[in-house]
Amino acid sequence: MLFPGSMVVRVSDLFNPRDQCLPMSEGSPIPYRDLVALVDKLLEESNDDLDLLSAKIGALDADIRSEVMVSDLLNAYQVFYYYFRTVPDELARERMELEAASVLKDGLMIDEVDILSLLFLLEDRKPWIIVSDGEKRLASFTGRTAYAEGMKYLENPEYQ
Repeated sequence: MLFPGSMVVRVSDLFNPRDQCLPMSEGSPIPYRDLVALVDKLLEESNDDLDLLSAKIGALDADIRSEVMVSDLLNAYQVFYYYFRTVPDELARERMELEAASVLKDGLMIDEVDILSLLFLLEDRKPWIIVSDGEKRLASFTGRTAYAEGMKYLENPEYQ
């Protein structure tokens, strides 16, 4: 879905086959230098407006968007906001702001209650909110309401 004033950026618009710079990762559709320039432009144009940044990220080609979401070029909070369009409590937000989005491939603990942890994870291009007891996943949520569902579970675990 495109937002008014947004544009789709395609890999072919950014990639020069003669460019010899190293790709972001093996199989990356875009050279790292171009990815850096693209994200810098998105951040500059959005001017700390997360809704605008999310709209611009949403207008990207899916392959480029996937690269951006697990790169060191955004922080985990920017990616969280893109997927869930909600503002978590201050501590969770600060934890995510301090971590690069690249940690989301392995998961990032964003909240905890007693022995339970709430993790934000990107897996197979999908955002997941996981509730864990430190040894296993107790519940997994995905979709726009995943964070709210995860918080609800965290505060009222089924096993209690």
